[in-house]
Amino acid sequence: MEFKDVMARRHSVRAFTDQPVSEKVLNKLLSTAASAPSWSNTQPYQIAVAKGEVLEDLRQTLPPMFDELMDLAKGSKFKQLKAMVTKKGMPDGDFKPVTDYPKDLQPRRSATGYQLYELLGIQRDDKQARHQQMRENFRFFNAPVAVFIFVHEGLDVYSALDAGIFLQSLMLAATDAGLATCAQGALAIWRSPLEKHFNIPENYKLLCGMSLGYEADETINQFKPERQPLEALLVPKK
Repeated sequence: MEFKDVMARRHSVRAFTDQPVSEKVLNKLLSTAASAPSWSNTQPYQIAVAKGEVLEDLRQTLPPMFDELMDLAKGSKFKQLKAMVTKKGMPDGDFKPVTDYPKDLQPRRSATGYQLYELLGIQRDDKQARHQQMRENFRFFNAPVAVFIFVHEGLDVYSALDAGIFLQSLMLAATDAGLATCAQGALAIWRSPLEKHFNIPENYKLLCGMSLGYEADETINQFKPERQPLEALLVPKK
C-alpha cells in the first residue's frame, strides 16, 4: 500500500480471528520493525513474543488476576492493606499504566471511552459489561500472537521513545501485510507471568504489550476515534 493508506488503515483492533500468523510472516514483520531508528543506534529494548502454549497459559493466567485486582479495588481498606503487605493480587509491573490523567488530557480520554462503549451499547452504569470488555485485554482479544516490549532502564525516557518508534514501525508493517494490531498499556500491569516463560534481563522494564493477528468482522473493530486537528498540535508562535 501507499504509506498514507497504511497510516489511514491502521487502527486498534479489539477482536481477532483464530487464524494463525505463520513464523515466516511474523519474522518478516519483526525484522522490518527492527530497522527503526534509535538513540545512537542502541536499540534499547527487548521483545518477547508469545504464541502457542505460552500465549494460552498467559490467556488463562491474566484474566483471573485482573478479576482479583478489581475485587480488591472495591474491597475494604483492611483488605487492601493486607494485599499491600502480602503482595497477593497486587500489580508487579515495572511501570504504572493505570494512572490519573492530567486535566487537559482527561477530556479526550473520556470521550474515547464513551464513544467505544456507546458503539458496543454498554451503559455507563453497567459495571459488569465494562469489566468484561476491559478483561478482554488480558485475553489478547483472541489474537494468536502477543508481543511484549521491555525498555532498558539506563536511558530513561529515551528508551521508551525508541521503543515507541519500534512499536509504531511494527504496527505499520503489520497493517501493510494485511494484519491487525492493538497496543496495550494494560499488559504492563504484571511482569511475573512473563518471567515464567522468558529470561528477561533485570535491567529491562516491561513497558507495554501488543496483540497481533487478523482482524475479525466484529462491531468493536468499527471504532476509530477522531484525532485532533493539526492546529491543536502545533505550538503557537509568540
